Amino acid sequence: MRIAIVGATGAVGREMITQLEQSTLASAEVVLVASERSAGRTIDVAGVAHKVRALDADCFEGVDLALFSCGGARSRTWAPVAVERGAVVVDNSSAWRMDPTVPLVVPEVNRAALREHLGIIANPNCSTIQLVLPLQALAQSVGIKRVVVATYQSASGAGQSGRDELWSGLRAATSGAEVEANVFPHPLALDVIPHIGDFRGDGYTTEEQKMLDESRKILGLPELAVSATCVRVPVDRSHLEAVTVDCLAPIDAATARALFAAMPGVEVLDVPEEARYPMARDATGRRETFVGRIREDSCLPGTLHFWVVSDNLLKGAAWNAVQIAEALHEEDLVHPRR
Repeated sequence: MRIAIVGATGAVGREMITQLEQSTLASAEVVLVASERSAGRTIDVAGVAHKVRALDADCFEGVDLALFSCGGARSRTWAPVAVERGAVVVDNSSAWRMDPTVPLVVPEVNRAALREHLGIIANPNCSTIQLVLPLQALAQSVGIKRVVVATYQSASGAGQSGRDELWSGLRAATSGAEVEANVFPHPLALDVIPHIGDFRGDGYTTEEQKMLDESRKILGLPELAVSATCVRVPVDRSHLEAVTVDCLAPIDAATARALFAAMPGVEVLDVPEEARYPMARDATGRRETFVGRIREDSCLPGTLHFWVVSDNLLKGAAWNAVQIAEALHEEDLVHPRR
């Protein structure tokens, strides 16, 4: 097995390397690929130094799987090239997610969709991934009809530049200096920004629309009502979400708690009387998605509220991609076309 990581020097690419080292594919030969600017750099993989190659068609010769985290424009150009050279692509950008011929996969939810791939599999948006895990637990049991979610997304969702801007802004704010904003539309330090993505004509952002479209596709519920408000918060890493779900049948908090606990990839942390509930620091560096603050609506039977936290660089990106790669290998769905 030969695996290429495209975008290997970025934050998600580096996490992909780490997750591969700890996966069932750890023995695979690895090819590291990045932009011309990063080519020639050396990165250790399992204690072995690998030189980063510049992205070109020859990078994919002999490659079985290619994990892409290099942005939508490059993915649209280079993913088909990788497929032509015989690789199966798992893409982390938004380029292919809503293509009807491309599976959009969270393995715990819709692993079977991988069997329909034509060479490209899309990794969902980070905020969508952590949302659909508990939604799937409810959908399988009592059914769901409407979801309202407010996200609290960390600076790392905007890449390393977003993290750098947060920390430089915090240093400036605490020293009395002017806080600048280049990555975000406003200074993020000591504030929150209800604006992720570009605003559409209907008042929603592209990030909020992704959560609607992607949740429907992953869950196989094309009529599911989903409304999102996406907010950037001054947290370095891990995304948090406040979720309200209208179910198709009455359900109590205890039943929901048990359903969440039984869902693969989910860990329940819900002891509010002891101030135990998921925090960003709990999720950072962890593969699990944490759920807490589980409660019934005080007025509406069948409506639940809960809190979801996950590491956006791991389950929200790198780990989900590696899980897809593992599943493709386990089910013999990597079909070289050479």
